[in-house]
Amino acid sequence: MFGRAPKKSDNSKYYEILGVSKSASQDDLKKAYRKAAIKNHPDKGGDPEKFKELAQAYEVLSDPEKRDIYDQYGEDALKEGMGGGGGGHDPFDIFQSFFGGSPFGGGGSSRGRRQRRGEDVTHPLKVSLEDLYNGTSKKLSLSRNVICSKCKGKGSKSGASMKCSGCQGSGMKVSIRHLGPSMIQQMQHPCNECKGTGETINDKDRVPPVQGRKGLFKRRKVLEVHVEKGMQNGQKITFPGEADEAPDTVTGDIVFILQQREHPKFKRRGDDLVVEHTLSLTEALCGFQFILTHLDGRQLLIKSQPGEVVKPDQFKAINDEGMPMYQRPFMRGKLYIHFNVEFPDSLPPDQSKALEAVLPSRTSVQLSDMEVDECEETTLHDVNFEEEMRRKQQQSAEAYDEDEDMPGGAQRVQCAQQ
Repeated sequence: MFGRAPKKSDNSKYYEILGVSKSASQDDLKKAYRKAAIKNHPDKGGDPEKFKELAQAYEVLSDPEKRDIYDQYGEDALKEGMGGGGGGHDPFDIFQSFFGGSPFGGGGSSRGRRQRRGEDVTHPLKVSLEDLYNGTSKKLSLSRNVICSKCKGKGSKSGASMKCSGCQGSGMKVSIRHLGPSMIQQMQHPCNECKGTGETINDKDRVPPVQGRKGLFKRRKVLEVHVEKGMQNGQKITFPGEADEAPDTVTGDIVFILQQREHPKFKRRGDDLVVEHTLSLTEALCGFQFILTHLDGRQLLIKSQPGEVVKPDQFKAINDEGMPMYQRPFMRGKLYIHFNVEFPDSLPPDQSKALEAVLPSRTSVQLSDMEVDECEETTLHDVNFEEEMRRKQQQSAEAYDEDEDMPGGAQRVQCAQQ
């Protein structure tokens, strides 16, 4: 078929490059190539020549026909044309086809071969506590950049472009700066004629750019955002690939971030709800009942047990009336009711005596008139204890700072400690 038997040459080099034996299976070849290619990839600081050799070896040995020729006649037989040639493909293309993309995640290649990922676009979405309790859908109209279907992002009506004459298609220009006698500095910068693309378009063939970017136009799109029951403040709802399009770029996502408005009555604590309710002294002592309108409009009857006394700052809970749990909406947290008791500012003497007659007797020791006469008279007055402590702490800190600033202040402290 070939006219003459090809001359034998080295048939072990490719196996040595991959670090496998000649009897290696296809799985062995894949594992060896994967490990070595990631280690030597130029984007990760690897040796470009070694990376190229690995791709060439794997391309030959992973093809049964080429491997058979290589095993019988060696590398030279492949170069002479048997088996369709050896090592002629781009090593980066082999790497990408092997991994189905990049194992390094997002980001662009230093060679510009892998598509970079466009930025995500985030939007705050205001929601009420009722929205998070019941679930809701909101339709939002957004404007985005879309690649022109006619020019495919080239920016020309015909889809054609020319090599930039200013940079000869490289996209970069070199300028020389004289720093002194026999001293020059070369600086590389993007070509201002083609904006670093290396291509130019005839003015008559040009498509008007959008926001300075060629081959794009504006399009409005309505997105329907589904807010599920039990979602949290700050939770993200993502629409993959709906951000601005750009040539040679993987389109980013549109991300909505939920922002809950404060509710006048209910406070959320994870999967639970807390509501404040104030009772009169009579209700706290003698019993109460009231209607609470829930976040879904249901009317809940809240009432005390016969003979029950509610103390100030007391909490009570109702099971399964809290927030629905996210993605488990039939399960709910608790509804906590925080009770405040409103006391009267004063009581007429006759009411005091009437209350004393029905309330439990006083536990304090009764004083005689003689003991009262021997005591000094005092006067009680209302105070905001927390506010007074805060103010006094601030005054104490200011006085300490002034003492530190006074001459000899450090000595006085030292003497006091001796």
